[in-house]
Amino acid sequence: MKRLLITGFAPFGGDGVNPAWQAVKALPEQVGAWRLYKRELPVAFLGAPTALRAALDEVAPDGVLMVGVAAGRAAVTPERRGVNETDARIPDNEGYQPKGEPVVPGGPEELFSTLPVEDMAEAIRAAGIPARVSESAGRFVCNALLYGALYALEQGPAPVPAAFIHVPATPELAADRELPTLPLPDIVAALIAAIEAI
Repeated sequence: MKRLLITGFAPFGGDGVNPAWQAVKALPEQVGAWRLYKRELPVAFLGAPTALRAALDEVAPDGVLMVGVAAGRAAVTPERRGVNETDARIPDNEGYQPKGEPVVPGGPEELFSTLPVEDMAEAIRAAGIPARVSESAGRFVCNALLYGALYALEQGPAPVPAAFIHVPATPELAADRELPTLPLPDIVAALIAAIEAI
């Protein structure tokens, strides 16, 4: 059975929950041909890649799917690319706030996801959940993790395909904020559909 390393982020910015990790944690242990290995990552420019590298060494996966929340988006959005640039409007959970620094000094300007993001978005829509491919993962930790993972996996001994999916806020996370939301069970169903499409 193939091994899929799937990650979600810890709570961030004073929020008590992060729908990305809530959804990843709620996934079954197996989806289709994939055995899932779930890991929670810190919302940190330096800490997240370090934790991911440790998980890669431990799991030796055949694929990597990273999940984060994009509060304000109304659809589940697989990301087409990561860019080699940071622009943190607020500090991460470790107090680090890079602006204009590269994710990987000397790396290419952008790297493209190596899992079938169009197929993933189509499968999520077929499950009755709004989805579209996104052209920008932002410039915060999510993008840095995606770009850094794609770069590291490209340098490895054998290619391991990877991608990142942003999910909307849940009603619990939105609380009294005016944000589009998606219930947690729908986010879980979207991730299952995406994994089945890989």
